[in-house]
Amino acid sequence: MVKPLPRLKLSGFNNLTKTLSFNIYDICYAKTPEEQKAYIKYIDEEYNSERLTQILVSVSDIIGANILNIAKQDYEPEGASVTILISEGPVNTPTSAQLPEKESVVGHLDKSHLTVHTYPELHPHNGIASFRVDIDVSTCGVISPLKALNFLLQEFDPDVATLDYRVRGFTRKADGKKIFIDHKIHSIQDFLDKRFKRDYTMYDVNVYQENLFHTKMMLREFDLDRYLFTTRSHELSRRDQNTISRRLKRETLELFYGKALA
Repeated sequence: MVKPLPRLKLSGFNNLTKTLSFNIYDICYAKTPEEQKAYIKYIDEEYNSERLTQILVSVSDIIGANILNIAKQDYEPEGASVTILISEGPVNTPTSAQLPEKESVVGHLDKSHLTVHTYPELHPHNGIASFRVDIDVSTCGVISPLKALNFLLQEFDPDVATLDYRVRGFTRKADGKKIFIDHKIHSIQDFLDKRFKRDYTMYDVNVYQENLFHTKMMLREFDLDRYLFTTRSHELSRRDQNTISRRLKRETLELFYGKALA
């Protein structure tokens, strides 16, 4: 649970920019080319721009932001993007339900924004298919993107996730002293629900002097049925179960460590 940030006496607006970024991966085994295409189609429909917009609107509500603009786009042959401009304080705009939706992705971002991009992908030879989601929650002022951390992990239920949190810039106190971070943080893990800490292996790379925090997550327990798109593990021979499990575990480890294994 994120503790409320203390109100500092500032000289003007709080110019600190806080950005929480996700690379989220779902991994699947689909044996035939037909099954692989069906998986990509399923993912593309499950996480189309309309669904992604709903998720980001919920994020805006969670962090206490005000929506200024929504832009969304579905791509051919697959993939989708959504960008939402937000502000910390109320603005004289219509309600979120009345906001105009542009036909193309916004090119210029305001002080704060939410973005999501999807990347369905498959391996043509070994039956592995994957779905990557990139998300940025970037805010100025006292609203914190960390409040949306657990919600987004719950929505996408990843097999592997890479999280980055960074505080950029500075603001000034009323006495003129510069402030480069206005809240306490030692690790992104400090803000994770207990169930994520229980279910995932994690490690951090934190650069405190740069206000840069990095956490990687990978499911601890391997359950083959979680990764099979159409079949169940009991329908496979023991040999096939072992072969598929090795491929899936290799894919998971490569995504977790960010490099191809020998």
